[in-house]
Amino acid sequence: QVQFVESGGGLVQPGGSLRLSCAASGSLFSLVAVGWYRQAPGKQRELVAQIGSRDIANYADSVKGRFTISRDNGKSTAYLQMSSLTPEDTAIYYCNHVRAVDQGLAYWGQGTQVTVSS
Repeated sequence: QVQFVESGGGLVQPGGSLRLSCAASGSLFSLVAVGWYRQAPGKQRELVAQIGSRDIANYADSVKGRFTISRDNGKSTAYLQMSSLTPEDTAIYYCNHVRAVDQGLAYWGQGTQVTVSS
């Protein structure tokens, strides 16, 4: 079992940057693909970025070129570096095991709120 705790959210101005952290508890962290998801009010949760066990990253078109996902297996932590933020990026951000999410077996934490506003 892998559990995730998100942190690093907050209020940022348009065009600004923010770095989110995702601390994982499972010993198999290095073997699983980790994804960052977000959910805005009235919208479905969407996959923003994911990184595999070999550090291969993929991004949603909406954030490509602006967000960077990374991982530190020694610290069992994944990160999401966000730049050029817009109000449309405002959402609660979650991290999770991508395969577990796809299989409908994921447990979601509290997430971390990102608000982009002047």
